[in-house]
Amino acid sequence: MSHQQPGWGQQPYTSEPPRNGGPKWAQKRVAIPAGAGLFVVGLMVGAAGSGDAEITATSKPVPTVTKTVTAQPVEPAEDKADDKPAEAEKSGESKKETDGEQKVPDFVGMGLQSAQDTAQEKGFHSLKSHDSTGRDRFQAFDRNWKVCSQNVKAGRPAPTDTTLDFGAVKLEEKCPASDAQVPEAAGGKMPDLAGESVKAARSVLDSGTSITVTDAAGSRMVLLESNWKVCTQSPSPGAALNGQPVEFTAVKFEESC
Repeated sequence: MSHQQPGWGQQPYTSEPPRNGGPKWAQKRVAIPAGAGLFVVGLMVGAAGSGDAEITATSKPVPTVTKTVTAQPVEPAEDKADDKPAEAEKSGESKKETDGEQKVPDFVGMGLQSAQDTAQEKGFHSLKSHDSTGRDRFQAFDRNWKVCSQNVKAGRPAPTDTTLDFGAVKLEEKCPASDAQVPEAAGGKMPDLAGESVKAARSVLDSGTSITVTDAAGSRMVLLESNWKVCTQSPSPGAALNGQPVEFTAVKFEESC
């Protein structure tokens, strides 16, 4: 079938549907390829997703940063409370030592020389010793003597300027049941000096007193008076002393009067 050429004033033939109005079936449909359609849909979904993500992000709370710290062990309060008295006691002891006080050691049983050395190490420098038997023997060689008693009780705090007096006997001797001191100096009356060493008896009397000592068992000379004991005396005990001479008879300690 042949088409006629349009004449003058006539509209040319076209396959496009009318732009204004006309039935829907006559309108031209635009076909979109499948791949392009999926691309467009993806863009739309992505845009929607990004919008949701933005809303979600703005609605989330600000995260809280937590720092982990390792706890150090802490002593119970009651333990610290218990330590306070001990610390106070130590502080008190240190203060006493600083102020010149020390606990007196137990010297009994020690050699006299060792006891004196130990006392000096603790700060006690005023030291003396005496014969525990009361014989008034002189401790010429301290290493030959041992301590039987001490004038300050062991463990008691004392100023370091305290005089420590050790009662001692020779190493081969036994300590007496009680420490025997030299009798006190005589006043105006003659004391009872029987059984005392001649040396102790002499020390009781005035230094100007004339004293005669004879051997009660023979005619021996009384040389080391601390080894001799008084058997008799004149004047008698209780007699008034007015400077008269004094006489003693004596024997050695291991002998009987």
